[in-house]
Amino acid sequence: MDLEERLNPRSIDVRYGPNKGHPTTALPKTSRPSQRKGIQSTKNKFVRSIIREVAGFSPYERRVLELLRNSKDKKARKLTKKRLGTLLRSKRKLEELGAVIQESRRTH
Repeated sequence: MDLEERLNPRSIDVRYGPNKGHPTTALPKTSRPSQRKGIQSTKNKFVRSIIREVAGFSPYERRVLELLRNSKDKKARKLTKKRLGTLLRSKRKLEELGAVIQESRRTH
């Protein structure tokens, strides 16, 4: 064993300490499908926009749009929370519908 191997503790099998064990090469981590979940692809985004264009809004969404246009934000938040189950989903839906209203104002 030469001097370089003695100074580098990873180059030999050390029984104790933070560098213990046989030296190995680390394999690159692959991402699991569960870690990629929720990331919106361009194809997925396009398909959703087509469906929205063809099917339109559901009745509760139309009601919420009216409430937002008449600046009854609290009532709209309560309605979406009741329909969707959680406040976070409600906030996301209100953000989405608010963007729809802004876009309709821009085009007209």
